[in-house]
Amino acid sequence: MKYFVTLANASTNLNNDKDSPYSLIIMLFLFGIIFYLIIFRPQQKKSKEHERLMDSIIPGDEILTKGGLIGKVDRTCNNSDYLIVKLSDSNKIFLHKNFITSVLPKGTMDSI
Repeated sequence: MKYFVTLANASTNLNNDKDSPYSLIIMLFLFGIIFYLIIFRPQQKKSKEHERLMDSIIPGDEILTKGGLIGKVDRTCNNSDYLIVKLSDSNKIFLHKNFITSVLPKGTMDSI
């Protein structure tokens, strides 16, 4: 049993002698790069894509909102991020562009 205790002590002493003061800095730097590539970069791409979608909306486009409403853009408000969306012939809503999930193909409302 005494043999195993001395081997355990010897192995811990070997690891302490080889530690570098820069190893922590290098590991933090590597984790930072991995964190950026996995989390921040894809989120930035998704945000830019949604911004392009909101800028490309014109009257007549059929859209899907985050709430599940499907409607046709009736008109856009000047110098504003708001739209007037026609859900049916008698229903219109005032909607912020951030609530638009996607632009649907033409004729989607007619086929439903």
